Amino acid sequence: MAEQEALIDENFPLFSQKPIKRSSKPVTTIADTPPPTHHELVKDTSSNPNPNTTRLTFSDLNLSDWALQTCKELGMKKPTPVQQHCIPRILSGEDVLGIAQTGSGKTAAFALPILHRLAEDPFGVFCLVVTPTRELAYQLAEQFRALGSCLNLRCAVIVGGMDMISQSQTLMQRPHVVIATPGRIKVLIEQNPDIPPVFSNTKFLVLDEADRVLDTGFEDELRVVFNCLPKNRQTLLFSATMTSNLQSLLEVSANKAYFYEAYEGFQTVDTLKQQYIFIPKNVKDVYLLHILSRMEDMGIRSAIIFVSTCRSCHLLGLLMEELDQEVAALHSFKSQSLRLSALHRFKSGKVPVLLATDVASRGLDIPTVDLVINYDIPRYPRDYVHRVGRTARAGRGGLAISFITQNDIDLIHEIEADLGKKLEKFECKENEVLEDITKVYKAKRVATMKMMDDGFEEKAKARKAQKMKSLADKGLLTKNKRRKRETYANASH
Repeated sequence: MAEQEALIDENFPLFSQKPIKRSSKPVTTIADTPPPTHHELVKDTSSNPNPNTTRLTFSDLNLSDWALQTCKELGMKKPTPVQQHCIPRILSGEDVLGIAQTGSGKTAAFALPILHRLAEDPFGVFCLVVTPTRELAYQLAEQFRALGSCLNLRCAVIVGGMDMISQSQTLMQRPHVVIATPGRIKVLIEQNPDIPPVFSNTKFLVLDEADRVLDTGFEDELRVVFNCLPKNRQTLLFSATMTSNLQSLLEVSANKAYFYEAYEGFQTVDTLKQQYIFIPKNVKDVYLLHILSRMEDMGIRSAIIFVSTCRSCHLLGLLMEELDQEVAALHSFKSQSLRLSALHRFKSGKVPVLLATDVASRGLDIPTVDLVINYDIPRYPRDYVHRVGRTARAGRGGLAISFITQNDIDLIHEIEADLGKKLEKFECKENEVLEDITKVYKAKRVATMKMMDDGFEEKAKARKAQKMKSLADKGLLTKNKRRKRETYANASH
């Protein structure tokens, strides 16, 4: 499947044009050598761990005493590889691009050194974090507040779906850390001339889930954000997957950035069991009900079910309710308050199942998730990696089940090729599963009628028209059409 074309060039104002600053304290690196002044690739695979990394503690990374105590209180016993490699580099003043598995501790890898620097010279806005989804923004804020609990940290979340006047007032109060989605922060910067000066002394820019943030659809937003940030900032990019845009950034940022990659290609953790069910499309719902009804017997506390579209998510939610299954649905057609409510009900354990589009596939860390179901197979292998990364986090075990239909065979083969492993077959007795087929079909008809009555289709048409207008305004509509034609032409040869 063709990746999005790289539109990053040498004029893209991401990495700052500055000499690397050095910390006054000696910096501990894995090889105990000073950080190089050129871009460097460090590989650390789980199959061949570096013995120098296994003995490092947080105190070896030159973090403040308060940070060490906070790590201890939060149960963080020793730094993960991404933390071991990146924290010293960030403390030494370098720009960093870090690629590591989901659940590997990437957030602490940038939050701890940022808070360390903030404690030395507290002011706002000290750090701006840009992240692709609203849910991830709120989670990042929780993690920053936890890690900075003894600093009286002021942290603001700036996302769509909330009142812009109150958000502008919050920014004018200059919180220490601002965590924002690209679209909303761009609007506030452009509409209020008092907002850009708020970021005039910002020391850190972080792009979390950088591969998604740097998708072409966000380029205009990012340019607006970058242009109001100082040139002497540090820029930190973290992601679980490498893409052509990130690779281009690495190439144009030679002599300016440190690049850490924990592995080559795509990788999932060893504690994750990955299985598949090959079924006709018209019985997906029957198999889903069968698995959900067996969750308790399988020892599964909670599950996330990923679907490809908001429409499928909404319809599946209505269907599960009709079948007396307790579920929460999370997709971008919902208002922000409903999205937060759905996520809270799931995280608090009030409902054991979350139905979601890929809006929930990035970064969300919910320890009780033991099962991920790919109801629809994602188009790109990197999205599969992010989805299944919602379980088996921080050394825990987990199970991922993918529903494969005849139309998904090429996609799943591509995923297996990139992972370097074959999915195992999920064993279940077909005759037991199909006992509920009549009940499911009847419930599906009722759910479909409910969706027709609740005005979802009208909302979908309005959202599509709004999205097409936004793409046209950015000049991306013709690019997308051209890319589709090129992809079709390549597929025909």
